[in-house]
Amino acid sequence: MEGRPPSQAADVVPSDAAEGRDYTGAVYGSLLAASVVVGAGAGSLGSLPRLELVLLLLGTGLVFWAAHVFARLFGRRIMHAPMSRREIRRACVTEWPIVKAAVPPAVAVAVTPVLGIGPKGAVWLALGVALAGHVGWSTLAAVRAGATGRAVVTTGAVNLVLGLLIVLLKVAVTH
Repeated sequence: MEGRPPSQAADVVPSDAAEGRDYTGAVYGSLLAASVVVGAGAGSLGSLPRLELVLLLLGTGLVFWAAHVFARLFGRRIMHAPMSRREIRRACVTEWPIVKAAVPPAVAVAVTPVLGIGPKGAVWLALGVALAGHVGWSTLAAVRAGATGRAVVTTGAVNLVLGLLIVLLKVAVTH
């Protein structure tokens, strides 16, 4: 994009993003969802804990999505690049995986009554689902990027450690 006038640079999309293979939002969103679960699992939920956790997961995903879209578009404005509807839509689509990453843990919480799992178990299930998504998306990103086997394993391990830090935080806060 360097050396191009801003009007041309605004229409350039990296091939991975154009083909829907940018996993940044999904990786970030799944760790965000895990963090939300940890915060909510610390006893801050009220009389409808499952519903509140589902709404908190999805609502937080939407708020962070909007913040990322705004930051992306604001960054374009700082570069004096024109902002078209196409660019706004592209920013919305690019950042949407942040919201999508909150859906599996929210669904996990929603089905816990059917599975006979109580509210505390629902929190742990949601945390496990969010962390599985975090490790899974980051590992898939490494594979799709053509990383070596060692780099794929390292990526998975580093993201597993990040997830385990979230679990340790939950244990430390709730005990």
